[in-house]
Amino acid sequence: MQNFEIIDKDVMGRICRIYTNHGKLETPAILPVVNPNIPLVDPVEIVKIGAKGIITNAYIILKTMGDQAVEKGVHRVLGIDVPVMTDSGSYQLMVYGDIEVSNSEIIEFQNLIGSDIIVPLDVPTPPDAERSTAESDLRMTIEREREAAKKRKNSLLALPIQGSTYIDLRKLSAKEAKKIGGDIYPIGALVPLLDSYRFAELCKIILEVREVIKVEPIHLFGCGHPMLFAFAVALGCDLFDSAAYALYAKDDRYLTPFGTKKLSEMNYFPCRCPVCKKYEPQELREMNKSEREEILAKHNLFISFQEIDAVKQAIKENTLFELVESRIRSHPNLLAGWRKIREYGDLVEKYDPKIKRKFLYCGIESIYRPAVKRHIRSLVNVEFEGAEILVSSDFGMYADIYLRPVFGPVLYQMNEVYPAGHAEVPEICEIEEEAIKLAVKNLYVLMRKFHDKKFKIYVSKEWAKYMKDIPENGELHVLS
Repeated sequence: MQNFEIIDKDVMGRICRIYTNHGKLETPAILPVVNPNIPLVDPVEIVKIGAKGIITNAYIILKTMGDQAVEKGVHRVLGIDVPVMTDSGSYQLMVYGDIEVSNSEIIEFQNLIGSDIIVPLDVPTPPDAERSTAESDLRMTIEREREAAKKRKNSLLALPIQGSTYIDLRKLSAKEAKKIGGDIYPIGALVPLLDSYRFAELCKIILEVREVIKVEPIHLFGCGHPMLFAFAVALGCDLFDSAAYALYAKDDRYLTPFGTKKLSEMNYFPCRCPVCKKYEPQELREMNKSEREEILAKHNLFISFQEIDAVKQAIKENTLFELVESRIRSHPNLLAGWRKIREYGDLVEKYDPKIKRKFLYCGIESIYRPAVKRHIRSLVNVEFEGAEILVSSDFGMYADIYLRPVFGPVLYQMNEVYPAGHAEVPEICEIEEEAIKLAVKNLYVLMRKFHDKKFKIYVSKEWAKYMKDIPENGELHVLS
């Protein structure tokens, strides 16, 4: 795709540039939803706060100010000069069951108003729908995407991925969209999963789609809570959009990267954005509702853009795993959702950089990173001279191999090399049992590979208690 390039990457996340008719859109990015008729925060102000792009609803514009938008263009209507994506009205279709416009008409309208990224009138199927409904909706979506590809003009084309919670249908949708040829691939109809914290299913859908859409940008429709950005970017998502900043503000709720707080229960603001530096929680509670909503919405925007920047910095530093593993502890379902990534280890490994500056252990999820698998595989081609191999858990003692939690055997000559040599890992007495058992298992794998060698193993009593059923070519010595 000529309108897209990858700048940096970590895990399955990337910093990308998408080139539009109104400049480049650097991802990861959140596109705030703007209703031009009743914006809670003026679009100009949203851009000043930090938005690199906006999403608005072409169907609503068509019905309320169609002629004006055609005459002026969507950018002048909104008063901004950043990339604008227009949704087709699919959300209204899902909520109300029908809308008064055809796919052909809404595509042509998006062309006429100068949208930078257009979306066909796909048919969103909510989670847990009947399979027959999901199949029928998907057939219609694919037909409409083909029509959109023929009618597009100078805009980028987003082709939504549908299929409800049926993984095979999601993959079919992705394959068909890829054949048609889009510029961006949004995954649609996921808001009910987000609202009900079904993050394990969300994780699986994203990863299955990314396995098909290997390179091009993926947009996670309706995802706008900052607690999810690091999680979703690490799974391969590039773009987000949501009205969450406004919807939560209208309900007197305050967004953070770790969850949502009720304004009524807050005594202090943990954020230092301009809103939070200027006001105390009590001051907001005493304001009239409309003023309070606007101010809260501005904070919600600030914190959303701040979290996107934190994700980008983590990608630059190759510390996205560490950021995700800190964020997922904000909710048990998010933690459970991230653990689903274990089932896709080979896929994640294809994208994750092989060399990084350090490996920082953040919890038991860290043992499933590609770096650990690569470390074990690197031992396959090792050669040892002599009949005996000395193994020790004491790094002050000379040995051919040292033992570290998580990694297991670390060759003497690899003790300063990434990952094991650049790892910050707790001592054996301070780390989870699973990380120790993995290390011992990895040592045993190496011992069985070199079954003709004698392994003399000198370990602390903490290590020794995990060394049951030691291979026959091992000789265990417990250090005092």
